[in-house]
Amino acid sequence: MSTSMNMGRIVFYEDRNFQGRSYECSSDCADMSSYLSRCHSCRVQSGCFMVYDRNNYMGNQYFMRRGEYSDFQSMMGMTDIRSCRTIPMHRGSYRMRIYERDNFGGQMHEMMDDCDSIMDHYRMSDCQSCNVMDGHWLMYEQPHFRGRMTYMRPGEYRNFRDMGMSGMRFMSMRRITDMC
Repeated sequence: MSTSMNMGRIVFYEDRNFQGRSYECSSDCADMSSYLSRCHSCRVQSGCFMVYDRNNYMGNQYFMRRGEYSDFQSMMGMTDIRSCRTIPMHRGSYRMRIYERDNFGGQMHEMMDDCDSIMDHYRMSDCQSCNVMDGHWLMYEQPHFRGRMTYMRPGEYRNFRDMGMSGMRFMSMRRITDMC
């Protein structure tokens, strides 16, 4: 049986080192500009979040778990945070099908665990679509969970280019477990 619960709290600050105006958030926020003129640090008090450097969950993204992030620029290379998405805690199985081509074409493999290299494990040189059946996942552009990442929640993803990820290749995948 699979269950998801939304629980989490994050506090964003305009300046580095938790200075300036702050905004507390416990749900998705597509545009933080009405709360803060900029965002350069945060504290994740509970839960897990994805933060984005553009509005509407676009642009570069970074996974954040409980802890303090005093300077986004030096820690992540991000100059500002413009939107955030809460990641529900998930208990139960994890299942995702990855496909070599868009629209679920080409080679297909079903995963229930982390994969540090689709080339080494499945002899796939590319992943262009996926179907997340259970759980929440992070997909990375390089093997061994390195490089830019993308958050995938349950759903069908027919074409990564249509999602604004053109030129990005996914080479490793990791489950977001209850460690948040």
